[in-house]
Amino acid sequence: MPEADVPPAPEHQRLSAGRRRGRRARKDRAGYLFLLPWFIGMLFTVVPFFASLYLAFTDYNLLNPPKWIGLENFTAMFRDPVLVKSLKVTFVYTFVSVPLSLAAALGVAMILNKGIRALPVYRAVFYLPSLLGASVAVVLLWRYVFGLDGIVNALLGWFGAPAIAWTSDPDYALTTLIILHVWTFGSPMVIFLAGLRQIPVMYYEAAAVDGASRWRRFRSITLPLLSPIIFFNLIQSLIASFQTFTQGFVMNDGGGGPANSTLFYNLYLYQQGFNQFHMGYASAMAWTLLVIIAAFTALTFFSAKYWVNYDN
Repeated sequence: MPEADVPPAPEHQRLSAGRRRGRRARKDRAGYLFLLPWFIGMLFTVVPFFASLYLAFTDYNLLNPPKWIGLENFTAMFRDPVLVKSLKVTFVYTFVSVPLSLAAALGVAMILNKGIRALPVYRAVFYLPSLLGASVAVVLLWRYVFGLDGIVNALLGWFGAPAIAWTSDPDYALTTLIILHVWTFGSPMVIFLAGLRQIPVMYYEAAAVDGASRWRRFRSITLPLLSPIIFFNLIQSLIASFQTFTQGFVMNDGGGGPANSTLFYNLYLYQQGFNQFHMGYASAMAWTLLVIIAAFTALTFFSAKYWVNYDN
């Protein structure tokens, strides 16, 4: 039938279509209304994001207007020995504390997965340090625990060992913060525990019947099937460790001492921006940190195809 001969839709059908369009428009408006807080929040993220990118190429001291200097902030970073020291501290902290923390989290998760009683209580107890580990109060408590008259030296004294200046000796100051990070393994532990509960028990039963040892079962069943969870926790922990700030700031009163042994990259960035008022230089440092984190994240994603097993 030619298009001109097609009869018009009945009146009630046109009204129904109009009502449907009206309801759809109201739903769209409601959706945008619920998204409005997110859009407003994005303004407080996107604007500083691009502002810091511009300031990274300027000489800006918070008091005078920014002055464009091109790449001078980035070239100055290569000649800054304190920045190199802060990078070294951050790398040591990250690549020592992250594996130890994940290993502790997995070990405790496997213990809790044995079906012990009062599991929710134990899970909450182990998770609690993750909520408090980066707080000022806990870092102050940690400084007291590792002080000359603290609990750790008191325990060493029982065994006849001499007291150690944990927080004021450059050889031990960073170690105390690494221990603090390992102590806050609760968050990855909860995720590991959820992953362990998804592994079918029949795999372990079949391996036990075949005579596989516990280590072989762990290496051949647990690790491969848990590798996506390990990968997720690794990414999360790497990103968080590179951004460490509170522990180093509070432990030694914001100075990164002794002898810059706890001067994390973020702490030195803060000093440059808000103590020395080198906000342009601090912005360049922030973008450099973004590139570093992105590079290690990309490297981890690239390596995932060799060790992460997605059982489809």
